[in-house]
Amino acid sequence: MPLFMDVHENLPGATAADVAGAHAKDLAIQEQYGVSYRSYWVDEANGKVFCLVEAPDAESANKVHQEAHGLVADRIHEVVEGS
Repeated sequence: MPLFMDVHENLPGATAADVAGAHAKDLAIQEQYGVSYRSYWVDEANGKVFCLVEAPDAESANKVHQEAHGLVADRIHEVVEGS
């Protein structure tokens, strides 16, 4: 299954705790879309969040965010995992 890194920008004031709550909401519904959110990173100082997700396509990954909490990604990049 393809692997994607999504980028959320312009989230001033978003804390690691806020993002943990949003991630939990993603996990609760991801199976409906055949998606698996694997990890995320928070850059509180710059208001950015990065999510690593296995998904059939970028649209499916973004649908999970839209339904779970409404914070869709600004950009989604297909990536290849290295060692």
